Amino acid sequence: MKHLLHLPLICLLGCQSPTSPLKQYAYHFDEPATYFEETLLLGNGQMGASIFGGTEVDSIYLNDLTLWAGEPVDPDMNPEAHTYIPAIREALFAGDFAKADSLQRFVQGSFSQSYAPMGTMYLGFDHETASDYRRTLHLNEATASVSYQHNGVGYRREYFISHPAKLMAIRLTADQAGALNTSLGFSSLLRHTTRTAGDTLIVEGYAPYLAEPSYRGDTPDAVRFDPDRGIHFANLIRVAHTDGLVTSTDSTLVISDASEAVILVSTATSFNGFDKDPVREGKDYMAFAKKQLADGSGQSFDQLRSEHLADFQEFFNRVTFELDQPDTVSLPIDERLKRYALGQPDPGLEELYFHFGRYLLISSSRTPGVPANLQGIWNHHMRPPWSSNYTVNINLEENYWLAETANLSELHQPLLDFIENLATTGAVTARNFYGVDRGWAVAHNSDIWAMSNPVGDFGQGHPVWANWNMGGTWLSTHLWEHYQFTQDRDFLAEKGYPLLKGAAEFCYDWMIQDENELWVTAPSTSPENLYRTPEGYRGATLLGATADLAMIRELFSATIKAAEILDADADFREQLQSRLSNLLPYQIGEKGNLQEWYHDWEDADPQHRHQTHLFGLHPGHHITPDQTPELAEACRTTLNIKGDQSTGWSQGWRVNLWARLKDGNRAHKLYEELLQYVDPSGEEEGFSQGGGTYPNLLDAHPPFQIDGNFGGAAGVLEMLVQSSEDHMELLPALPDAWPSGRLAGVKARGGFELSFAWEGGQVQKVTITSNTARTTEIRVNGSTHSLDFAVGETKEIIPE
Repeated sequence: MKHLLHLPLICLLGCQSPTSPLKQYAYHFDEPATYFEETLLLGNGQMGASIFGGTEVDSIYLNDLTLWAGEPVDPDMNPEAHTYIPAIREALFAGDFAKADSLQRFVQGSFSQSYAPMGTMYLGFDHETASDYRRTLHLNEATASVSYQHNGVGYRREYFISHPAKLMAIRLTADQAGALNTSLGFSSLLRHTTRTAGDTLIVEGYAPYLAEPSYRGDTPDAVRFDPDRGIHFANLIRVAHTDGLVTSTDSTLVISDASEAVILVSTATSFNGFDKDPVREGKDYMAFAKKQLADGSGQSFDQLRSEHLADFQEFFNRVTFELDQPDTVSLPIDERLKRYALGQPDPGLEELYFHFGRYLLISSSRTPGVPANLQGIWNHHMRPPWSSNYTVNINLEENYWLAETANLSELHQPLLDFIENLATTGAVTARNFYGVDRGWAVAHNSDIWAMSNPVGDFGQGHPVWANWNMGGTWLSTHLWEHYQFTQDRDFLAEKGYPLLKGAAEFCYDWMIQDENELWVTAPSTSPENLYRTPEGYRGATLLGATADLAMIRELFSATIKAAEILDADADFREQLQSRLSNLLPYQIGEKGNLQEWYHDWEDADPQHRHQTHLFGLHPGHHITPDQTPELAEACRTTLNIKGDQSTGWSQGWRVNLWARLKDGNRAHKLYEELLQYVDPSGEEEGFSQGGGTYPNLLDAHPPFQIDGNFGGAAGVLEMLVQSSEDHMELLPALPDAWPSGRLAGVKARGGFELSFAWEGGQVQKVTITSNTARTTEIRVNGSTHSLDFAVGETKEIIPE
């Protein structure tokens, strides 16, 4: 029958999703790190480490995701800001854009606080000469290792950070008895004290209560400390086991005449919630650190490692992505990157970069209510670039594009919890800054304190970045995405829908009608981009930026669907639907581009890194080549005008945009450029310009921003699987460079898990499991098939 009807073979019983083979992913260097961008990164979702692996001194930067400058934000900081909104609107309708920009400065509050570095742990060896050096990050295991020879002795170090044990473990070994000698110390840019007690180094300190953004320059008192304010921390370092001798000074531990030593590192902070004073209402950080250390000391290194592997691999082994590849894994990673940049094909490197993105998300996003920031969890600066904060006009959201498709929904939860915190302060922001009494709003920066106000230090910030106010609108779409992938009705009812509704209420009440009685936002900006009027004025403030309205379309549609599922708020659904029907429509400019501005104005910078007005194409879903071909073509024209060269995170986004346009080769070109080697010294000819990838695979914005890693990895899956609530398509944007491959364990909207292989650009077999009873359509090799699923049912399709 299969051959007569030319239908796929569908297995209804006994089909199993193929299990992921334990293919090993790793990269290595043949020398210690000189720069942070060459270090090996480890993390357990809260504690982070950056390992240099030196032979004289091994420096290890330590971080804790809950160690930030600042204290709970005062959302009432500028209660009269909203009184300027009518005057700004009047200026906009009068065409006085300079005045509108000027008045926007009255609608600003304080800057966000900065993510803080805990400090640097030092292991001193005094091995000036070394041979056979190798420093390796093992992605499958979330472990790092260093090995080398010195004076005829083989030395090895092993490192990991355990989520179950909440600590870092390091094992040092020498292959000759008594040859291992090392000293342990610690330093920090934060206020701290160090003492020893037996086999333990005890560090206690506190972060500043204020750290100005680095881009404000050398301002007076940019970093301010007070022992009675700010987050406090403990860092305990213990020699848990050795066959040598342990002695101490006031601030160091010394291991002598050993062949093995196990060192445990336990950190904790007083952070106890975004709205709790970290001194008066903080956690007993020292008690937490001591308990973690005591519990870990009761286990051997191998026991801790086994527990760590089981925990980490439960996430990492869910997904397989394999391409045919030549043997380049024997080369150091910096050499591989340079060869790739010079045109040497390396599908294995493209594969590795995808898995590194998953590795980073698992390693940086497991702390309730505290999502991964601009640098994940890895920062060594007192005033890091852009405060290493939460920038919500793209960067925080891009961090989590990978979470659902890559079968890591649990790691999305810190962001979803954080949105709930933002809604609390955001309700005050909506009222004070915008005069809106319903719902909640977030501007373009936030921090661990869930700051939601527009930044700028009360008038010092340019409206082009300081005054954008659609952060809550964009973030809320993640709630709907989480539901679409998980089909978790309880989540939707208890958390998702109430937050969606609040964000939609703000947008509904914030909008006004233009002269044509169409609904727009005002005042409005398009993230970090400037327009140029025919008279030559370069401005930021306008009516109805396309980006605002794109996000509102996506939010209103999601809120309507969520309310329908829950059979809730029928009147509100009708209001939202009516408003959607009367929004200012998308407009196509004279050049065939999708207009970013209310009028068909020029961009001040036509190649600007932001492309937020393309939100409806990605990460939104209401512009598609199939359903809205004219708008999709306008998006294509816009991207062509912008060109392909941009910053790291922007190139990561453009990979996804070209994939949604079903142009796999263009998406792959951007992916290749995202992987272009960037020399961290800035001195190596030919490898020191623009965005790309640092030697340790971190995204070079430049400088380092982790969102490019996550956006690029998400783009891989966007090329291979695209889905909506009731439809999915396999290989929608397969590049010619990937004619054969295998993908397993990925998720699709509607509650599906997929595994399939392809040869010559054609899917050979696909296995689909549904977690709900539903019908879906799947497009495979140009043919569309309708499938009915029972709860938990697995089906297999073998196309003709």
